[in-house]
Amino acid sequence: MSRSFVLPDLGEGVHEAEVLAVHVAAGQQVKEGDLILDIETDKAAVEIPSPFTGKVVQVLVKAGDLAKVGDAMIVFENGGEVGAAKQSTPVFPSVAAAEKKQMSPAPVAGKLSGTAPAAPATRRLARELGVDLQQVTPTGAGGLVTAEDVRAFAATGKEIVAPPPVTGTPAVIESFSVPAPVLPDFAQWGVIERRPFRSIRRATARQMVTAWSQIPHVTSQDTVDITRLEAFRQKHKEEIKAAGGRLTLTVFAMKAAATALKVYPMFNSSLDLAAQEIVVKKYFNIGVAVDTEDGLIVPVLRDVDRKSIRELAIELHKCVQRTRSRKVGLEELQGGTFTITNAGAMGGGFFTPIINYPQVAILGFGHGRMQPAAVLMDDGRYEIVPRLLMPVVLCFDHRVVDGADSIRFMKVVIEALQDPEELLMSMI
Repeated sequence: MSRSFVLPDLGEGVHEAEVLAVHVAAGQQVKEGDLILDIETDKAAVEIPSPFTGKVVQVLVKAGDLAKVGDAMIVFENGGEVGAAKQSTPVFPSVAAAEKKQMSPAPVAGKLSGTAPAAPATRRLARELGVDLQQVTPTGAGGLVTAEDVRAFAATGKEIVAPPPVTGTPAVIESFSVPAPVLPDFAQWGVIERRPFRSIRRATARQMVTAWSQIPHVTSQDTVDITRLEAFRQKHKEEIKAAGGRLTLTVFAMKAAATALKVYPMFNSSLDLAAQEIVVKKYFNIGVAVDTEDGLIVPVLRDVDRKSIRELAIELHKCVQRTRSRKVGLEELQGGTFTITNAGAMGGGFFTPIINYPQVAILGFGHGRMQPAAVLMDDGRYEIVPRLLMPVVLCFDHRVVDGADSIRFMKVVIEALQDPEELLMSMI
């Protein structure tokens, strides 16, 4: 008899993954928790530990393969004589996303037969608390038993009940999509190269289509005088570097955005069409778009409002390094409430960013350039002087906020960035 390890539902809309490396071979003995696979999901590389202790009977995938959720990947001996591969209930690997509580959990009715799907950390917790996972009703995505389920069962002796699905107005909006026309044979005009459209590029495309088709985008733009802020940054960048960080404009932008989000919380929300409600988040987790060799990735820094400029400069620098080396975890890509994208590092000017669905706004910055500006002097006269001016754009969901709201929001951000003292004084 044998059991197959299948690609589990990793949450966050992940339906497939590319196999980066296979760390086991047929005939090899492994223990539960041993590394067996490296896979690449939407925007993250993930290490997959073995869900079983035993012998590897057959490896069904190789590096470069694209596997879909539910596909068998490795067959394990499960005691007794090994016969034809028989797929068992999927066992989920230890990825942070699997244990993340979903906003709208999909409960699975009744008990699960066979091995209850749970991450290794959850299994260890169950052993420590003396809980039989087979007796726990899962509330996680795809029927996953979560750590919360185990703790609740241990405390009460019975399962927690997942919230019922929201009823009311359906979230589905009729879509008038037009099929893509058949492409011509480009090779008839010259040499071509075909590259796989997968991984980050494909995930980005899917997210962009979702955002653009679901959200009525409106853009508000302005310029901000960062002359004083740049002087402040130059003054303190070496001490931040010595502490292991990097004092960039994005760090200041995150603090300014967090202040504006507290003053105008509707920009820190999501629209729940199914419930006909606007979900306003009371936490401030800001995603930062990072340009990598593999495409755009948006890691999330949590509780930005509670952290100092120094703390953010260090955390952001380390996060960007992990992201570009593909060592960022799935949990670091989730839970964002607002996004910042800075095209200025590459010399970009004004542009129109696409909102990171299901958020309702994104703040973008261009390259600061020295330009002539009319400045009010102490004696009441205006003089034309050189100032460092930077483009700033705010793209927002017009269903949730209006143009007047965006102007007020931008004013808070601009005033904070124009004057370092104002930035420090406005932090709430």
